[in-house]
Amino acid sequence: MAVSIRLSRGGSKKRPYYRIVVADARSPRDGSFIEKIGTYNPLLAKDDANRVTLNGERAKHWLSVGAQPTDRVARFLDVAGLRERAARNNPKKAEPGEKAKERLEEKAEKLAAAEAAAAEAAAAPAPVEEPAVEEAAAEAETVEVVAEAVEAATEEPTPEAEAVVEAAAEEVPAAEETPAAEEAPAEEAGEEKAEG
Repeated sequence: MAVSIRLSRGGSKKRPYYRIVVADARSPRDGSFIEKIGTYNPLLAKDDANRVTLNGERAKHWLSVGAQPTDRVARFLDVAGLRERAARNNPKKAEPGEKAKERLEEKAEKLAAAEAAAAEAAAAPAPVEEPAVEEAAAEAETVEVVAEAVEAATEEPTPEAEAVVEAAAEEVPAAEETPAAEEAPAEEAGEEKAEG
């Protein structure tokens, strides 16, 4: 029978409390066990003496008969000085996978190509194309025409502009002129009263 020294969880939801037990390796985590040899309360501070309690004599006995501790219990035994735990080292743990490496290589290639293209563009001056020069000249002429029109609009109105304004005033319906005609006599009457 394979015997292990492991943690058995107790406590309520989000308030864990563990028993350090010696149990058959095939039994469930929180199921039956052979012997309870300590407790572990992770909610207590790390320097608290009651965080881990362990019966050293019983732990030595079970280790001597071949019980295998789990990693967490092995840490507790190492701190208690009952069994030395070899430090684990997995240098490949943080190494990215194959697909991640491929993506990094592709990204590096694209970045190198972009830098090379930028260097070439900076080294060689861009040739000036004649159609671009013609378009720039046409735009400059358009800007000059617009500027002249703005200047003309800000100056005094020309006789032609005055004729257009008079023609537009004649086309206004007579209904709009009526209120103005009614106001005029009232104003005249008011002026006569003021004189009298």
